Amino acid sequence: MLAITLRSVTDKTIHPDACVVGVDFGTLSGRAVVVRVRDGAELGTAVHDYSHGVVDRALPVTGKALPPEWALQVPADYVDVLRTAVPQAVEAAGIAPEHVIGIGTDFTACTMVPVTADGTPLCELPEFADNPHAYVKLWRHHAAQPQADRINDLARDRKEPWLPRYGGLISSEWEFAKGLQVLEEAPEVYAAMARWVEAADWIIWQLTGQYTRNACTAGYKGILQDGAYPSEEFLAELNPAFATFVADKLDHPLSALGDRAGSLSAEAAEWTGLPQGIAVAVGNVDAHVTAPAAQAVEPGQMVAIMGTSTCHVMSGEALREVPGMCGVVDGGIIPGLWGYEAGQSGVGDIFGWFVKNQVPPAYHDEARERGLTVHEVLTERAAKQAVGEHGLIALDWHSGNRSVLVDHELSGVVLGQTLATKAEDVYRALLEATAFGTRVIVDGFTDAGVPVTELVIAGGLIKNRLLMQIYSDVTDLPLSVIGSEQGPALGSAMHAAVAAGAYEDIRGAAAAMGSVQRHVFTPIPENVDAYERLFLEYQELHDHFGRGGNDVMRRLRRFRREALEGKN
Repeated sequence: MLAITLRSVTDKTIHPDACVVGVDFGTLSGRAVVVRVRDGAELGTAVHDYSHGVVDRALPVTGKALPPEWALQVPADYVDVLRTAVPQAVEAAGIAPEHVIGIGTDFTACTMVPVTADGTPLCELPEFADNPHAYVKLWRHHAAQPQADRINDLARDRKEPWLPRYGGLISSEWEFAKGLQVLEEAPEVYAAMARWVEAADWIIWQLTGQYTRNACTAGYKGILQDGAYPSEEFLAELNPAFATFVADKLDHPLSALGDRAGSLSAEAAEWTGLPQGIAVAVGNVDAHVTAPAAQAVEPGQMVAIMGTSTCHVMSGEALREVPGMCGVVDGGIIPGLWGYEAGQSGVGDIFGWFVKNQVPPAYHDEARERGLTVHEVLTERAAKQAVGEHGLIALDWHSGNRSVLVDHELSGVVLGQTLATKAEDVYRALLEATAFGTRVIVDGFTDAGVPVTELVIAGGLIKNRLLMQIYSDVTDLPLSVIGSEQGPALGSAMHAAVAAGAYEDIRGAAAAMGSVQRHVFTPIPENVDAYERLFLEYQELHDHFGRGGNDVMRRLRRFRREALEGKN
């Protein structure tokens, strides 16, 4: 099978039928989209749900119970996406496979895979099938919080210069905390682990047959700043056996975003049905590839990718230290600009939890009778309320706090409930709480000298118009909306187009292939004033539990762990 080529790489004339494939590996599924290179038209898409989903209660083969705060995955599920979603998307697009000139991928981050020297995940080895540490540690695996606390304490004591680049705190979700947890809780797994690999890079390894390490996750999740990782001296103070973690398990030459990682291997061509030898783009992160897909390539344009969690990314001309940010990397999103990242650990997950566990049967009955979802029924009722009518304020910490507190021992709160409180009241309070969490992030960037002038929303939650209007009112910013329902997959496809030589850089691909609807939602002045009063209450609650030395949330987490361990 021969792929079509560009008419001329030098003058960038693009064959009118040339296409690229973008694959977005999410938390529960992988999505493939076929995109036409010349104009960004999305011709076909397909989704494959991971058969094992999120492994957070028991291992899939042996049934071994997992402690709280664990979140694992099975890497074979990712390969199944390549086997199923990619060929289905090509079929849905109605194109011949030889029209595809490149493939790009994105992944949740920080999602880590312990592998042998040839890339085999340790969980696929019989001797490690019953060891949780041999599996993929998903981004929302928060059981490494004790290790993250020690990393942060030591970095502050030593005044490590890289710590301010991460807002003053390293997350339990990231490479070093999770790696240290493996060493200390499963030294036999650590010893067998030849490489500690981001899933974003592991999937490229499967596509090309060669390992590349992308600059994005290395900078944001791997504490790589100014060309250096934390020193061996620093790592040895954490644990003497951790001193050579970088050299032995992590370090690898970096590849720039949009570069060609390699060519599609014969095996991967057989999986996907795509032509062997086409360009495979360097791996990337779901949030970061979405920014150019939404044409947010200029300073001041913050993209919030809203799904189960929310990741906030933006670019700036200057390097600033923003308290609580998840990282800042030179060229981390757009070449020539500093790429900033922040985020909220729970958003859509919180709304889903509430509907599943807290809503009375009558609401579910009404939803069935009217052919609606429970979310739609609750939203409809909540939309009729005036700002503040429910008398509630909530903290959106059901999955901990990523920004700006970077503490996954924190937990959710709903304050102000009475016997008159209804489900729609709490639902609206939770919607508002996530908007307040975004407001804290926006204010933090603006106060640090990285002003946010526009909020661009991507992800499935765009469909909730009440939620979008609340975000505009709470932040007092115009909200633009990405023009694609497949933002990350589109962004990955755009990077594939760059890797294949169709565009000079990602800015050019964004101009031709990206899509955005500007200022779909604008602040309502009276709501802005009302939410300002509520936000002050949120801030007080936020600082009391998050910064005020009140340790009740951590104590409750400890009590829960002890109780569960006692049962087991």
